[in-house]
Amino acid sequence: MVTIRCNQHLFHNIEAIIFDKDGTLADSEKFLRELAHKRARLIDANIPGTYEPLLMAFGVEQNYLNPTGLMAVGSNKENQIVAAGYIAETGKSWFEALEIASECFENAEKAFPTRGLTSPLFAGSLEVLEMLSKKGLKIAILSADTTQGVKDFVENHQLSPYIDFIMGVDGGLSKPDPRLYLQTCQQLGVNPLNTLMVGDSQGDIAMAKNAQAGGVIGICWKYPHATHLNTADVVISDLAQIKIA
Repeated sequence: MVTIRCNQHLFHNIEAIIFDKDGTLADSEKFLRELAHKRARLIDANIPGTYEPLLMAFGVEQNYLNPTGLMAVGSNKENQIVAAGYIAETGKSWFEALEIASECFENAEKAFPTRGLTSPLFAGSLEVLEMLSKKGLKIAILSADTTQGVKDFVENHQLSPYIDFIMGVDGGLSKPDPRLYLQTCQQLGVNPLNTLMVGDSQGDIAMAKNAQAGGVIGICWKYPHATHLNTADVVISDLAQIKIA
């Protein structure tokens, strides 16, 4: 076990760190914004007049992706359900609305065949993961993306040597359900009290705290004073601020 230092905050007896993916390791804002536009356009082609309302629901405004919005923190299933709600509002049956949303989401994904490469790593992330792994810490990625999406990301950025376990949201539990965190700890073979969560959303923070994690590090690369992370134990603006004490 090691002691982790983040700015002036110390976390003792840590043996594993669980990272979120999008917005934490992956600079995915541009990709998520483009994916939201594609989904909205495809749905609007079927249900005219839904384009702008859907973008607002997804948390996309022109060139800005709301870091607390649906597209940034919600799972694929949650995004589909919200989209289906807008479709159903036009008079479609709920099951027809779900079918249209599912088909449009699937076709939108096909427009990004190299999704794992679309979102680059934030600068310095690879070096931090390598350093932590070499110090004997177990590393996991727990994301609202699908498990396949996380796998593609890890493989395409050659992170496999440093990652011990990955988990996505595949239609069952979703953040901030603490059972996701507890399942990840179980797979790593560690006590939650000896783990840290590093994430960029309120869902990451709530999930880890409710799972009795040893600590929660909030990260916001572009908006270091983000108020939505105030409940984290410490907030950083660069993964390089995570150091072995």
